[in-house]
Amino acid sequence: MTTPAPNVRAIVLDVIDHHVKQNYSLQSIGVVQETSRRIGRRGLEGERAILAAFYGLFRTGYLSWGHDLANPAPPFFHVTPLGEQALVLRTRDPGNPDGYLAHLTKVTTVTPVTTSYVAEALNTFNAACFKATAVMIGAAAERLVLEIRDTLVARLQALGHSIPSDLADWRVKRILGGIETAIVAKKAVVPTPLFERFEANWPAFIHQIRTARNDAGHPASVDPVTAEEVHASLLLFPELATLAKQIEAWIKTSDS
Repeated sequence: MTTPAPNVRAIVLDVIDHHVKQNYSLQSIGVVQETSRRIGRRGLEGERAILAAFYGLFRTGYLSWGHDLANPAPPFFHVTPLGEQALVLRTRDPGNPDGYLAHLTKVTTVTPVTTSYVAEALNTFNAACFKATAVMIGAAAERLVLEIRDTLVARLQALGHSIPSDLADWRVKRILGGIETAIVAKKAVVPTPLFERFEANWPAFIHQIRTARNDAGHPASVDPVTAEEVHASLLLFPELATLAKQIEAWIKTSDS
């Protein structure tokens, strides 16, 4: 029986977090050796997987070489502000793709199409291709919007109501407006906690992700989006997906 491959990146992050909390000197040799000890020896291929995961954190911007100006070079390194955020939520941070996807599927249900775009967003994020990440996670968010639209249209048709033109439009911006108009019009019958969550969070979620996507797709500078912006978009996405599914569930049971 083949032993499953460990989530190396998650273990590397856990080792670094432990070293930080213990105030150990952050040096590359200590981290890779401790990671190897936790995983167990797996030959040259396994050792290279550890090195790839460790050095990938530098590319993503979670780590940077040097401790201070007196020790500015390898083997010393430090955790960047972006990396500090990742350590706090390392089990579900975008820097840990397996953990992120596990968290996403735990908190809500997403379709294979949406999952495929999220997975590619994680791949590009960890390859430091942040413009590509913005486009991919923006596409995943738009897919959620289209699923709500399809559910809303199907329900309106089942109830014999006409379909607003915005919901029949191909432009996502118009569709977003149509969904918001339809939900706000039913404020009196939407469960109060759901409506309050929709009213407070939906515009912010959509704005965060679509703005980053549009900036990447219509660039006005060399770096239209930053690592911090797409990191925030990825962290927001599970909450957006959860809210989207709750809205869909209510639409399916609405009698008006």
